[in-house]
Amino acid sequence: MNIQKIIKIVALVIGLIAVFFLVRVITIGDEAIKADAANQGILSAFITLAYIVLAIATIATVMFSLVNLVSHPDKLKKALLSFGVFAAILLVGFLISSGEERLLSDGSTLTAAQSQMIEGAIKSFYILILLAGGLMLFFGVKKMLSK
Repeated sequence: MNIQKIIKIVALVIGLIAVFFLVRVITIGDEAIKADAANQGILSAFITLAYIVLAIATIATVMFSLVNLVSHPDKLKKALLSFGVFAAILLVGFLISSGEERLLSDGSTLTAAQSQMIEGAIKSFYILILLAGGLMLFFGVKKMLSK
């Protein structure tokens, strides 16, 4: 039995379990679940199943991505280059931001370092937006001129 058949069977079983929990939640109804703590167990099981599916999907995605990167050195090089560019943008955003200590509405204090990190993240976001917009505009114009 190959891995694709096993994955299909596991996905089918998880889907059937999820449908069972969904039907139970629908048949019990919102008011009964809110009123009786014993009925809230079905929601707990449904949420646990969702966490399990999320964990499986996350692990599978990371694992297959890493296997693909390791098996193709050219893709690994591009990924590391992209990561380096992203890190450089974050560093630029952090360096051009100024940190000021601030008093928050709940009475706590935001330190200068925390303020600089938040402002740096926001400025990095703006840089990424401008970069994405500029690249879309550049390639759009390039495509129009090449026709």
